[in-house]
Amino acid sequence: MAEDTIIEAHHTRVDLGVWDLQSAWWGHARALKIDHYWSGDVAPAARQAEARILWSKKALHVRFVCHQAEPLVVGEKPQTLNKTMGLWDRDVCEIFIAPDPHVVERYLEFEAAPTGEWLDVAIHWSPQKRESDWEFHSHMSTAARVEKDRVTIAMRIPWNHWIHEPQKGERWRVNLFRCVGKDPNRGYLAWQPTRTPQPNFHVPEVFGWLRFK
Repeated sequence: MAEDTIIEAHHTRVDLGVWDLQSAWWGHARALKIDHYWSGDVAPAARQAEARILWSKKALHVRFVCHQAEPLVVGEKPQTLNKTMGLWDRDVCEIFIAPDPHVVERYLEFEAAPTGEWLDVAIHWSPQKRESDWEFHSHMSTAARVEKDRVTIAMRIPWNHWIHEPQKGERWRVNLFRCVGKDPNRGYLAWQPTRTPQPNFHVPEVFGWLRFK
């Protein structure tokens, strides 16, 4: 495995709250550059982002820090009590996770927006079709902070029967994404580019690796 396809997720002794956006623990996580479009082309610096991943006894913790040089594309009446369908059509950060690396076509999709809105869905992908379980509930929580030229988005995904607590040394499959801007200049960024003819994040065979330290 190439080093640029591996995320080393460090263990934290404390269970971070989703609003702990500036916790010193984030300094233990390597910054992952999300700086290419899905096609493999380099994205403008003003659209690039970084992600950091930690894990604790209780949850997976993900934080995105995004450059934001253009108006936000968000819902007019955001709500955070329930999942927001169609969130992928707005500014959003996403992580796809396959906890069983031998069955990468079964993975979980988590999205969070600058408004704090969120979406979770369980996916079963096949060459013929993609099945989405919208009844899936991960009990994820999100936080977001919008500043001048920067947006920070965090997710806390608790361990449960859907996504088990890993052991040190365990490896899962993973990819990270950012959607930003409006058509016709909408940007679809990926940590591991999918290189499809049209923007498409649902390409599990290109997922990288998440290794728990």
